Order: sequence, then C-alpha cells, then structure tokens
Amino acid sequence: MQTLIFVSIIFSAGFIQGLTGFGSVLISLPLLCFFYPLKTVIPLVSLFALIINSTLMWNLRKYFSFKAVSPLLLTTLLGLPLGVYLLKNLPSFYLEVALGLILFFYSLYGLFIRLPELNLAPHWAYLTGFLAGILGGSLGTNGPPVIVYSSLLPLHKNKIKFILTGYFFFAGFGISTIHLATGLITREVLSLFVKGIFFLLLGVFSGILLYQRISTQSYKKLVFILLLVLSLVFNYRSLSKIGVF
Repeated sequence: MQTLIFVSIIFSAGFIQGLTGFGSVLISLPLLCFFYPLKTVIPLVSLFALIINSTLMWNLRKYFSFKAVSPLLLTTLLGLPLGVYLLKNLPSFYLEVALGLILFFYSLYGLFIRLPELNLAPHWAYLTGFLAGILGGSLGTNGPPVIVYSSLLPLHKNKIKFILTGYFFFAGFGISTIHLATGLITREVLSLFVKGIFFLLLGVFSGILLYQRISTQSYKKLVFILLLVLSLVFNYRSLSKIGVF
C-alpha cells in the first residue's frame, strides 16, 4: 500500500511540473514526509526535480537562452547569505506569513483580474533573483518570486515555461551537488529514486501532453491556481507554528 501511495505522489508531482514548469516539490515534499524522514525526503525530491527539469529543458531546447536565466541565478547566489542570516536571527513565522499573504492576494488578483503584460527592465530580473535567494536561504523556497516575475512578462507560454525550467534546473543542480558532497544522497534515497523514476517520467510526459493542448492564457491561469495553493500551504505552515491548527 505504501508503495502505491509513493508512486502516486511521484506521478502527481511529475504531472504538475510537466504541465506548469514548477510545483513538483510543493506536491511531493509534504506528502512524502508522512512516510519517510525529512533527511531522506529533501535530497530525494531534489533529485526528482532535477530529472523533471532536465526532461523539460530538452523538451524546450529550441527556446534555450542562458541570458534569460543568468541574472536570476547570479543574484540568487547573492541573496542566499542574507536569507540564511534572517533564518538565524528572525522567526521564520514572519517571513512565511508575509510570503503567504502576498502570494494569496496576488494569485486572486491574477485569477479574477486581467493582469497587464509588462516589458520589465533588466534590473527586475536581478531583483527577482535576489529575493529568490533570500527566500531560498531563509525558508528553503526560492521559486515564488521567479514564478511571479515570469507571469508578468509578455511572452508565449513556452518562453515563460523555459525561464521557470531553466532557473529551477541550474539551481537544482547546485542543490543536488551539495547533497551529494555532504552525504545526504544515501542508499535509501537512491533506492526510492529508482523505484519512482518510471512513474515520475510518466507523469512528466502526461503533463507535457496536456500542456501542448492549452493556450498561453490558460497556462497562466494554471500558474495562478498553483500560486494560490502555494500561498495556502505557507499560511497553514506558519499558523500551525503558533498552534492555530
């Protein structure tokens, strides 16, 4: 039974990210923690995410542009130390509440009001990456600023998805390298990885097939729906720390 639940979670994670370009960790990490230790789950979902993003990078290879993601990656590295500092000196509750509320209202705004598409100046990419680094260092979640930034760009869905995929691929490669170097990728992690890889790829390709059938506008709506879910996760996690749930 546990194996069936495991592969169902992995399939769902692959499907969501194959469809939208993000969200696999959002689906898999909290659910897998019910069955496996956190020290096993974190490197495992990072490996799965790396495989997903490698597959999506190949699928979107004709849209490849390192220039599109390099400003985000560069300033993410600069923001990480500040994020770690905040993690050590500020209760994460405040950061999680702030992020959860911002994402909640932004996703509602995006779902029910037609957002303008903006030709953002280059400095916005650097600022986005810096904020992503802060959140990555403090909360372990660097994705939200990049998702919000890409949703505002006047681009076709393929280019938006590439920005997300490219960013998460290179960031994820660094994370998995650190996990390997520090011994977090254990025999148990590799065993679960082998067990889930087929179902992961099945989910990814199923998500890609559906993605090819939807318009850019529908794609953006899906992004906002997932952002709404992400905001609820953050709000639940932060409120549970003070005993509300």
